[in-house]
Amino acid sequence: MDNKTLSAEIRTDLKKSGAKKVRGSGRIPAVIYGHNEPVVISVDEREFTNKFEKISENTIITINVDKNSYSVLVKDFQDDILTSKIQHIDFYEIEKGKTLKTNVPVHVEGSAKGVREGGLLDVRLHELEVECLPKDIPESVTVDVSDLEAGDAIHVADVPVPDGVKVLNMPEQTVVSVTLVKAEVEEAEGEEELEEGEASAETEQAEE
Repeated sequence: MDNKTLSAEIRTDLKKSGAKKVRGSGRIPAVIYGHNEPVVISVDEREFTNKFEKISENTIITINVDKNSYSVLVKDFQDDILTSKIQHIDFYEIEKGKTLKTNVPVHVEGSAKGVREGGLLDVRLHELEVECLPKDIPESVTVDVSDLEAGDAIHVADVPVPDGVKVLNMPEQTVVSVTLVKAEVEEAEGEEELEEGEASAETEQAEE
C-alpha cells in the first residue's frame, strides 16, 4: 500500500476571502475531519500536484502539521473547470486498527476473446467500494478479461479481492462485458425476423 507525506499549515482566516488569499499564495485550502475535531489547513499546491498526478481515495497520506501527524485519505476535492486547478480538498482521518470504507480502482487486463472476434469491451465499473483495515487497502483490483466471449460478463461477485477486503457493491452488478457491435446485432435481428417471416408464410401456405 502506497503511503505519501505532505506538509501543511494551520489556516486561521476561515472567511471566503481568506481561502482566496491562500490560493493566491500558491496553496490549497483543505480540512481534515474524522473521529476528532476538524483541522482547517492548507497544503502547498506544487508539492501536492507533484506527488499526486492522479488523485485516488485509496492512498494513505501522512500530513504533518506543526508537531502533529495525521494519517488520512482524500475523500473529496473541488477543482476549477477552466484551469483544472484544485480549489479545496477534504481529507478523512483514519484510525489504525479500525475498518473504513473507500473506493478502489478497477484495473482491466488481458485481451478479450470476444473483442478479437469483433465485439466491444464495455467497462461498467471503474471503481469498487470496499471495507477493510487501512493496512489492507489494495492499490487496485485486477479483472482479467482474456476468456470473455461476445455476450459474456464479469460481475462484482466474480472479482477476486485480497483477504480482509469486503466489496460493498451489489454482487450482481456488471463490472465489464463484451458486447456485439451494433451492426452485427441489427444483422442478427434482421436474419431472425426474416426467418420468422418465412416460417409464418410457410404456415399460411400449409393452412390454405
